[in-house]
Amino acid sequence: MSGVRPGTRHYTVVCSSCGNRYEDDGLLLDCPRRHEPAFLRTEYNSDHGTTGTRAGESTGLFRHAPLLPVARTFPDVPGPVVHRAERLGRRIGLDRLWVAFNGYRPERGALLPTCTFKDLEAYTVLGRLPAEPPVLVIPSAGNTAAAFAWAATRHRVPCLLVVPAPALERMRFPAPLDPRVRLVVLDGTATYSDAIACADLLSALPGHHAEGGSRNVGRRDGLGTVMLAAADALGRLPETYVQAVGSGTGAIGAHEAARRLRADGETLPRLLMCQNAPFAPLYDAWRCTGATPTGRDRDDHGHSDSDRELEPLARELTNRRPPFTVRGGVRDVLTESGGDVLCTDNVAAVAAMALFEEVEGIDIEPGAGVALAALAEAARTGRVRRDELVLLNITGGGRARQARDLSLIPAEPWLRVPWPGRDEGPRAVAELVARQLTGLAAVTEAAR
Repeated sequence: MSGVRPGTRHYTVVCSSCGNRYEDDGLLLDCPRRHEPAFLRTEYNSDHGTTGTRAGESTGLFRHAPLLPVARTFPDVPGPVVHRAERLGRRIGLDRLWVAFNGYRPERGALLPTCTFKDLEAYTVLGRLPAEPPVLVIPSAGNTAAAFAWAATRHRVPCLLVVPAPALERMRFPAPLDPRVRLVVLDGTATYSDAIACADLLSALPGHHAEGGSRNVGRRDGLGTVMLAAADALGRLPETYVQAVGSGTGAIGAHEAARRLRADGETLPRLLMCQNAPFAPLYDAWRCTGATPTGRDRDDHGHSDSDRELEPLARELTNRRPPFTVRGGVRDVLTESGGDVLCTDNVAAVAAMALFEEVEGIDIEPGAGVALAALAEAARTGRVRRDELVLLNITGGGRARQARDLSLIPAEPWLRVPWPGRDEGPRAVAELVARQLTGLAAVTEAAR
């Protein structure tokens, strides 16, 4: 991990259920005690009334290093860009709308390399790792894999990424991937959920470790820098925070960041999480008095028998295993913030994407379109007051602009696997990957 600056752990990790405290090794994902499923969370050693800066890091992601669980930082990593969106606010009936833009928009200073806020979590997770890390195993629908692939390539961190074939359209970079970054592509009908199932098995291979998704405090706190940047720009916390969600990890991270920042007596921002019909398991669970999302009547594309001809526009939001009932998870942060889950359809999301590009002059991702569409509807129906101080997280944007500005190279998969079906698929993929890795080890040993 060349080019990084060594540091010390300036935080401890605390279980949301039993309160037990741990010194972090950079890989801890769960409390080892036996109790209900519960997130670990970070507690920072200093009482920061503001986000603070680390010496030499006055801009970008790592200006927030005092409130990030990192042992090292990386140079020149961009962060979120927050600005007031008066014209957009007028179009949807809001007087105090602010946007956190996470993507590529050079004239605004937005330079996230893979165009979504997943870059924020990737660099934070890598900065949390021990000095000699295992191979991180990461399943993705596309955006997360792209962010980790490029961050790990830039800083030579070993990763094994598992994605369904449609995710390849997001995997375009300024240069080829580092050989330590291995991309496994599941061909055929494989879905994001299938990638997760494969990654669960692959993380048990010798020398490999699950990245952990929402269980990783680095991921949540990295995404929470959106709230830190907003507090800097606004001089206070917003009243309402709006974000499209699949797992809800980003919204949980924003809530955790707000809890650290709020002044005495200050109200936590109300979380409005937004999902894309016809696949909205968090919306359904929240409406059903907190039932666990099961998706039993839907397949992995979000289809039910009655709407099988439809697909959610925002494929990145199709997570069948969101952390809803986990202690410290979606249900808890919605309850604590007085929040809600909203839902919108593809037609409204497409219209919102067009509106944003018309007003702001930059393309946005489907997930961001879902959030804007849901917010506009909430404003129309009075669920959000006209004078409410609202922060809208544009979780991705500028992909078309980046493609015009930069010469990007499609990523070469390390291994493409025909998907044999859900019953035997994960184990077959894990066995094939293990054989490939064994063969590579043998070749390397022979070369010595």
